[in-house]
Amino acid sequence: MNKNKPKLVVLSGAGISAESGIATFRDSGGLWEGHKIEEVATPEGWKKNPEKVLNFYNERRISVLNALPNKAHEILFELESDFDVQIVTQNVDDLHERAGSSKVLHLHGEIRKSRSTKNENLVYEIEGHFIQMGDTCELGSQLRPHIVWFGESVPLIEVAANMVEDADILLVIGTSLQVYPAAGLLQYFSSVKPLFLVDPKPQLMQKNNLTIIAKSAVEGMKELQGILKDLMNGK
Repeated sequence: MNKNKPKLVVLSGAGISAESGIATFRDSGGLWEGHKIEEVATPEGWKKNPEKVLNFYNERRISVLNALPNKAHEILFELESDFDVQIVTQNVDDLHERAGSSKVLHLHGEIRKSRSTKNENLVYEIEGHFIQMGDTCELGSQLRPHIVWFGESVPLIEVAANMVEDADILLVIGTSLQVYPAAGLLQYFSSVKPLFLVDPKPQLMQKNNLTIIAKSAVEGMKELQGILKDLMNGK
């Protein structure tokens, strides 16, 4: 399976979805779409007011369903013709999948899925747009968004670390990688293999193998596509 293709691992974040009209996670005031983070994105917020949390994510889900993949998403899919593209995303939307990408790992969950509050391994596709109070899993417990909230562990982080460690090329796009545990993924990548950062306002990183493309996700991916084509042709 893709044995002869170089393994291109992509770490993607909110910046790539922003160009599809999906609001980035939070502003400088610690708010998300006008809501306090602790009220809608923590286990404590869920325990205090589950209906408010469900309504919040129901609204976010509608936003995701109305959004379309942009050219940056599409280029990542196009690169599968030459590379074994594996995406590790901090985004909970499904724009990578809708653009065609076949290998996508969601570190922080998926907004179009629900899961049991009794058994986290019971995960379901959401029929329609909403999770309502009274919607239950097969065990009879209330369904919650399939989202990793603040204060919860990130169960797929070790899988992501192994993917980064095995990569031939690493691309970071739309994320500053300032929040742990995702921020720790870079340490697993070889210091002598090509590392690319696409970000309009890149954080300075002192790495000899780093190429910075200080552009938006869409314009940056257009440029990177050409660079990777030259790389494949030995230029």
